[in-house]
Amino acid sequence: MIDRKVASLLAVAEEQNFTKAAERLSLTQPAISQHIKQLEEALGVLLFTRGKGAIRPTDAGETVIRYAQRLNTLYERMTMAIADQEKQLTRLRVGVTHTAESNIVAEVLAEYGNLNPGIVITILTDTIKNLYDRLDNYDLDMAIVEGVTTIPSFSFILLDTDYLVCAMSNENRLSKKPMVTLNELQNERMILRRAGSATMNLFIASLESLNRSIDAFHVILEVDNIATIKDLVRKNLGISILPKSTCMDEVSKGKMTILPIENMSMIRETKIVYQKDFSHPRVLSDLTDLYAKISRKRNKITV
Repeated sequence: MIDRKVASLLAVAEEQNFTKAAERLSLTQPAISQHIKQLEEALGVLLFTRGKGAIRPTDAGETVIRYAQRLNTLYERMTMAIADQEKQLTRLRVGVTHTAESNIVAEVLAEYGNLNPGIVITILTDTIKNLYDRLDNYDLDMAIVEGVTTIPSFSFILLDTDYLVCAMSNENRLSKKPMVTLNELQNERMILRRAGSATMNLFIASLESLNRSIDAFHVILEVDNIATIKDLVRKNLGISILPKSTCMDEVSKGKMTILPIENMSMIRETKIVYQKDFSHPRVLSDLTDLYAKISRKRNKITV
C-alpha cells in the first residue's frame, strides 16, 4: 500500500485545501497536517505555502508531488499487472496525439489486439505535452506522436515520414491547380488546428522561415478534432493544412483534394516514444512491422 503520508500529499496537491483532503481520505485535518509536516521534516524542504486562499506547492513541492504521482501510478499499475497475470493478460496504455489518432494508428492498434488476444490496449488521446508528462509518470506504456522528440530520458522508433498539404473541397477554385502559392492561400478562408498542436507548430515555423506570419492569413476557425476539420473542408467552408496521411482515405474516394504548397517542405515524422526501461520490446517491433504492412496496403489502394 502507498504510504499514507504520500496519499495525503497528493490529496492536498489536488484539493489545494487541507480540510477537503482530509474529507477525501476520511482522516482528520490535523492528521493531514501532521503527514505533510513529517514529509517536510524528512525531506528538509517546505512543500506548500500556506496563505490566504488556496494552498500552493513550492518549487520543491512540485518536484516531490511529481515523483509521488509517479510512485502512485506505478503502485496502481503493479497491482493491476499482478491481477492480470492470473488471467494471462497484458495491458498496454498507448497515448496518441489527435493527428495520430486520425492516421492509421488506431487501425494498427486494433489489428494488433485482434492478432494478440492476450493483450488489452487502451488508447488515450491528448496533447503532445500531456502525453510526455503521462509517459514520464509511467501512466502510459508508450506514446505515438508526430514531430521532434528531444527528451533524453525517452527512446523512440520512427514509424513513418509524412508531410503537410493544403486540403480543400473538390469545389474549391484552387482544386484543379497542380499546387497552391502562399499568396493564393491568403485569399482563402482557413480552418486550422489549434495553436500548440504539432501541425500548427510546423506550419508556423515553415512560414517564419519564409518571413511570413500566420497573422497574414484569414483563419476563421481553430479546431482540435481532425475529423471535424475534414468534414468542414469537404463542405467547402474553408481550406486547411493537414498531414497528407490523414487525408488519403477521403482523397482515394474522391471526396477531397490535397495540393502541395509552393516553396514549402513541411516534413513531419511519426514515432513511437517510450521509457528506456519498457518491458515489452517485442511489442515495439511487432507494432512497427504491422504499421508498415498496413501503410503499404493503403498506399496500393490510393495509387
